[in-house]
Amino acid sequence: MSTPSPDTVATEQNERVHTVIRCVRLFTGADQQSHIQIGRLDLTPGRNDDLVSAAISSSHVTAEETATGGTLAWHTAPVRQLVVTLAGTLVFTTRDAEEFTLAPGDVLLAEDTVGSGHQWRLVNDDPWRRLYIVLADGVDVPFVAD
Repeated sequence: MSTPSPDTVATEQNERVHTVIRCVRLFTGADQQSHIQIGRLDLTPGRNDDLVSAAISSSHVTAEETATGGTLAWHTAPVRQLVVTLAGTLVFTTRDAEEFTLAPGDVLLAEDTVGSGHQWRLVNDDPWRRLYIVLADGVDVPFVAD
């Protein structure tokens, strides 16, 4: 049996299946416009045969819920943060018409704290439940672009 790649985990039947934590990076480019990169969080083998990321220091965590049908007009991220979607599906759009969808389990790395910003809208009948993880100053996030 070959050595599994770091983006697989063992199931109860001891089969190897592909798994990643999808992460979308939203950042301000040199043109002062918000842009996106689709990728994942870098996970490596850890204890108990789990996959783990490097530690990510944060200053605080909050939970928030937006009711079904919610939207938010053009804005920038208030701080550099990770946003973990627990429920709801939404579409983000930049002013350059770049678009991406977040679904439950996805992580948003929001780094567009200046510039043109982005907007979002819920696209299903669920509320958007999420965790905001405000990153500590200068912390590296183990983001890997596709």
